[in-house]
Amino acid sequence: MQTLALQLTTTFVDDAIELVKGFGRAIFSLATAPIERIARACDVAGVLEQRRADRRAPRQAAARGGRCKSRSCRWTPFGGLSDLT
Repeated sequence: MQTLALQLTTTFVDDAIELVKGFGRAIFSLATAPIERIARACDVAGVLEQRRADRRAPRQAAARGGRCKSRSCRWTPFGGLSDLT
């Protein structure tokens, strides 16, 4: 059985971690807001919205346990540039 002091300590630490994460997300969104605004304004063909929708969809390669192709793989540094060709 947990003691009250241990339960209070773990609750406090968990809340502090979540608070720091929340501040981090807020600072990150404030810092990237102008960049996102410019990117949305320049996105004439709707590539950014399509990319976000693809990111939310379940991946077929992950579902069947296979590897992804080199150009469409999430972890490749130039994977996002395949839409430009």
